[in-house]
Amino acid sequence: MAPSLPIGDFSQATHMSIKTLRYYHRVGLLEPADVDRYTGHRRYTTDQIPAAQVIRRFRELDMPVEQIRSVLSAPDVHSRNQLIAGHLARLEESLGRTQSAVAALKDLLDHPVDPEQAPISHRSIPATRAAAVTDVIDIEDSGAWYEGALGELRGTLGAQGAVPGGPPGGIYASDLFASERGQATLFIPYTGQVRSVGRVESLDIPAAELAIIVHRGSHASADRSYGALATHVAQHALAVDGPVREYYLTGRADTPDETAWRTEIGWPIFRTGGA
Repeated sequence: MAPSLPIGDFSQATHMSIKTLRYYHRVGLLEPADVDRYTGHRRYTTDQIPAAQVIRRFRELDMPVEQIRSVLSAPDVHSRNQLIAGHLARLEESLGRTQSAVAALKDLLDHPVDPEQAPISHRSIPATRAAAVTDVIDIEDSGAWYEGALGELRGTLGAQGAVPGGPPGGIYASDLFASERGQATLFIPYTGQVRSVGRVESLDIPAAELAIIVHRGSHASADRSYGALATHVAQHALAVDGPVREYYLTGRADTPDETAWRTEIGWPIFRTGGA
């Protein structure tokens, strides 16, 4: 049997505090080889040092205790490596989000949007016939929902020989922003005939009076354009109740370069009486 160490020496050998070792014992992640029934003193064998080192590395990578337990108890190397690879993939995704957020924050601080200088127009949008998908969605799912709905719309129009009559657009209820869940409609105007298939239906998109700003770049930073647009509408006392609209002039389907994406954002306003 491998030689054993009291918890203090094992703590020193593994660079884990006694408090941490006691916690790992309590949750069943790293149990001591022996616990004195009278004093409660814990002893660990030297064979447990490699496991402790692995646990320490995983915790440095923010792997939850339950996942570490699954890795250590994996039935074979392939299963263990799959669990590790999955966690590393989640770390890379999180790192990507952090890097994007840092870049966006730096750009926000270095190049603040001046609502007074932002080019905003007022436009009367006529009613139009469109193929549309309407759902109640959670805002965190909006990106995936948008891509899926857009694919369905384009596939349906193409399969039925209908010709798109303008860029795709979206209508979003205020609840989607205020409560993080609400109704969303994605649509593509068309000429010709379209039969309802699956989620796709033919819908009359109502006319609207909108204050419009063109957002340049990724949708992740659209809040900056929304802020400038809201400031303009509030300063001029133009706001009326109603859902906002977006028109996707250039997007992922056109170019992978996010800096080239263009989205018109429309805020409902009082009737302007002209284009």
